[in-house]
Amino acid sequence: MRRFDVTVVGELNLDLILYGLPDELEPEREHLAQSLSLTLGSSSAIFAHNLSVMGSRVGFISRIGDDDFGRIALQRLSSGGVDVSKVVTARGPTSTGLTVILPRRGYRNILTYAGTMFEMSFDDLDLDYLASSRHFHLSSFFLHRALRPRIGELFRLMKQAGLTTSLDTNDDPEDAWGRDLHDVLRFVDLFLPNERELMKIAECGDVESAVSRVAAMVHTLAVKLGKQGAVAVRGAERVESPAVVVDVVDPVGAGDSFDAGFIHQFVRGADLAVCLAHGNLAGALSTTRPGGTEAFRDRSWQEEFFKKHGA
Repeated sequence: MRRFDVTVVGELNLDLILYGLPDELEPEREHLAQSLSLTLGSSSAIFAHNLSVMGSRVGFISRIGDDDFGRIALQRLSSGGVDVSKVVTARGPTSTGLTVILPRRGYRNILTYAGTMFEMSFDDLDLDYLASSRHFHLSSFFLHRALRPRIGELFRLMKQAGLTTSLDTNDDPEDAWGRDLHDVLRFVDLFLPNERELMKIAECGDVESAVSRVAAMVHTLAVKLGKQGAVAVRGAERVESPAVVVDVVDPVGAGDSFDAGFIHQFVRGADLAVCLAHGNLAGALSTTRPGGTEAFRDRSWQEEFFKKHGA
């Protein structure tokens, strides 16, 4: 019996979301937001929190600063049932990161201070802890500057320990999409990009060509297509699943929540159609509240939503 269903390595910080700001921010003027939300942020933490709330046993390793932002983020993650006993608190000059999100009409501005997430290294990881699981997941490949040279080694070790593995790169702030990622993909069982990330990685201008190219690199590819739902490819098998239609309050964390829904079923041996449908359901739920985890923190709302939409 493994201790965890899923262990996660990733960033841990807060999201500050400011609503109602004008599209153009003039210099030297004070611009007033209509409302705000301070919530658990970072792709990895949103994923881990929402996966745990759905009933998976989740262990998490990250690096935070010895500051209030770090303590709040840790408490929020822990309150979702995630084991945070191996999160490293760094007592140095670097503080916990923060992302400021400015929702616009049809897009978002995302401003991030990386803080300790740039400093987490291989030495911060307890490999036995990570291996005491059925599945290993890493998010935000391009933000792990200190860890990145050894991410391939980390995935290889998890595979050798008998775990299945998954990766969501998220965006590359430098828009370089380094070739070292392709070496890591050799050890990835499940790859979870959105359509923009997929095309960047494949160096293709259309989704279908990118799907074909990247599906040949990994065991299973699941691509998030926004309003068009999602598609998964495993060898000759291809499955598509429509998006769940909801009144969107906030899209922050929808992709990470999709990952959580998909992997919650994946580690239980569900087929691709079930995994995709559950991923779309979890992603849709996350958009019904501000921030990436608030809809999951409301347990009664989460249960009602899943029941209504067939989970």
